[in-house]
Amino acid sequence: MTYQKLIQIAEQMAIDNEKEESAAVLLLEHVTKLETNALYLKMHSEVEEAIYNEFMETYNKYLKENLPIQYLIGYSCFYGYNFIVNENVLIPRFETEELVENILYRYDQYFKNNKVDVCDLATGSGCIAISLALEEPNMNVIASDISKEALKVARSNNDALGANVKFLEGDMLAPFKDMKFDIFVSNPPYIPDDEIIMPLVKDNEPDIALYGGKDGMKFYRIILSGLRPLLKEKALVCFEHGYDKKEEMIALAHQYFPEAKVEVLKDLEGKDRMTFIYVGEFDE
Repeated sequence: MTYQKLIQIAEQMAIDNEKEESAAVLLLEHVTKLETNALYLKMHSEVEEAIYNEFMETYNKYLKENLPIQYLIGYSCFYGYNFIVNENVLIPRFETEELVENILYRYDQYFKNNKVDVCDLATGSGCIAISLALEEPNMNVIASDISKEALKVARSNNDALGANVKFLEGDMLAPFKDMKFDIFVSNPPYIPDDEIIMPLVKDNEPDIALYGGKDGMKFYRIILSGLRPLLKEKALVCFEHGYDKKEEMIALAHQYFPEAKVEVLKDLEGKDRMTFIYVGEFDE
């Protein structure tokens, strides 16, 4: 059997079991220790027996035991880095990579390689904070989470990847008393409490990282209502949020920052996924 045929069969098995098709390639990259480009160069090669057996053993756990492939292999690739993940943290999503990319772009545009203080609230695995710190050495990054277990994972990622993020434990804005930031970022829980989500997510990833109140906006209200004292005179506030919350995010931003420019950005699927609030004087 060729690699191409194995992927086709595995993807169909995922569809038949109502699972994510992308797991097949993720697992095969892990088992073969090949990056995506190198794997695709082998598409017409025969799969070695040892590779096939290891792949199928783990893939069947994914299909039958309802375990995320990232938990089974122990990590998730985010912004080119492998982040340790387990049942205590949310598995990083592609949309959040876009948030990081847009923050870095705006840093270059508005902060001109100056040193800045950055806050990442509800850090989870630490993927946003650590990626920013690794990609831009001029960012002094502090991150927080309410979960002790999540912070253990984040600190492990920080050490493994050689970043220098400082992590604090606490609820919402409490850990940052008397601090001031140039850039504030958060991807808080934003799924409405009564929204139906796929069993693979619901049965494995922590509720505390998923659900954001009745309408999914609970944590944005808490953050924005108390955020101004934590911002420097010129500051950029960056959120990821539900794709259908554009108008609510704009209204909430203007409620607490009526003088600020508010920008909503679409993700690669064309969904309104990120809101940026420009506080103070930003040159166009």
